[in-house]
Amino acid sequence: MNLYNDAAVRENKLTMWSAYYTPKSLDEALQILAENQERARIIAGATDLILEIERGQRPDIDVLIDITRIPGLDSILVDDEGWIRIGPLATHNHCAGSELLQERANALALACWSVGAPQIRNRGTLAGNLITASPANDTITPLMAFGAKLTLRSAHGERDVPLKDFYQGVRKTVLAPDEILTAIRFPLPGESTRSTFIKLGLRQAQAISVVNVAALVEVFDDRVGRASIALGSVAPTIIHALEAEAYLNGKVLNPDVIGEASRLAAEAATPISDIRATASYRKEMVEVCTSRALTMLHDGTQRQGVPDDPVMLWGADEGHVQEALDSGYVHQAGTPIETSINGKQYVLDGFDKSLLRLIREDAGLTGSKEGCAEGECGACTVFLDGSAVMSCMVPAPRAHHAEIVTVEGLAQNGQLHPIQQAFIEEGAVQCGYCTPGFLMSGAKLLEEVDHPNKEQIAQSITGNLCRCTGYYKILKAFDRAAELAEQAQD
Repeated sequence: MNLYNDAAVRENKLTMWSAYYTPKSLDEALQILAENQERARIIAGATDLILEIERGQRPDIDVLIDITRIPGLDSILVDDEGWIRIGPLATHNHCAGSELLQERANALALACWSVGAPQIRNRGTLAGNLITASPANDTITPLMAFGAKLTLRSAHGERDVPLKDFYQGVRKTVLAPDEILTAIRFPLPGESTRSTFIKLGLRQAQAISVVNVAALVEVFDDRVGRASIALGSVAPTIIHALEAEAYLNGKVLNPDVIGEASRLAAEAATPISDIRATASYRKEMVEVCTSRALTMLHDGTQRQGVPDDPVMLWGADEGHVQEALDSGYVHQAGTPIETSINGKQYVLDGFDKSLLRLIREDAGLTGSKEGCAEGECGACTVFLDGSAVMSCMVPAPRAHHAEIVTVEGLAQNGQLHPIQQAFIEEGAVQCGYCTPGFLMSGAKLLEEVDHPNKEQIAQSITGNLCRCTGYYKILKAFDRAAELAEQAQD
């Protein structure tokens, strides 16, 4: 049975996509995918795909299937077989904040924390990162170290594929056109297992890996019983440093052993030179990063530099889908988007564009800005169903029957939000272009943390760039906003 009128959809081909489906169940999504095959893509975060479509890099894709309204797909748990199971809608923030992963699979939690900024981590999923299949993707590396398997499901059945067999080259996988990645699984590491993740980028946040390393060791009586070292951004796919792993078996982690294992890990790398680094630099940095990782595992400092309670900017529901849809949606040319923006109901026509453009062009709310159009500057930050997101990277139909807040909605009853008032008092507004994004991040931070410290403030604005000058006034405004918020509660 055809759930939607595909013939009518195909007659209305537009610039970015001709049809945008929001199914209410995974079975519906699988059926739509089976009917459209190569011309369709499953999306959750869409943080990579929407950019590729906008740039004309995916002319063969004109159907998007959005599974973000399906509940129960974002779980992180230990299954009946004693394996950690991660659902296809688990975001990077879900993984970074998971106590289970922090305690038993620390390398994966660290890798997810290193991805993008809070707004990106609220949308981007672990499954999507794996499917993008870039050798520089951070989360593939620890999952390779943990020996993960992927469950791939189609309308005709499902199969399990070891992660090491999932990749066929740069951005090439064995995923069939009618399959969805429905689970990521790996054996629950024992209590004697330690793991960590080291990433080398060209800046402190929102950086693509020049090199990344995931290291795992099981230690018994001070000796390594098993070691796993995976390397990213140094070969066409993520690789294991097999000789280094074999060398560590039965050894005590001392400086000499760590040095030799790190040298062997560097020998496994076959990097290229590109805009981010030369091949020789990458090879040397593999040795450095492996040494750091193994030293941290020896010292028990594998979570060094990462907060125990990271800032998420994800709202009261913590990015989880709360209720199932009564029925699926399909948007095509002429299908209105019914949404709530700042508590006001809108019926809008812009279906084949980003959420940012829908807000600015169709709703006429121009406070949110486009500074980079690729999710790096944060000027377009809005709240989507309670979570801070980069609206330039969200497809417009995701707004259908959703709750959106823009910078215009921060003030209530003629009273400025504390973060707005603080920006005025501290002179934190410079040219003003980036200010709406900073205000949105600040408002969500104050909702999440009553008295944020300097580290938490810095975490909250890693996705917001100011191109005018320093951040000193902005940071002072965040401090002042916390004081104003406290005064308002007294």
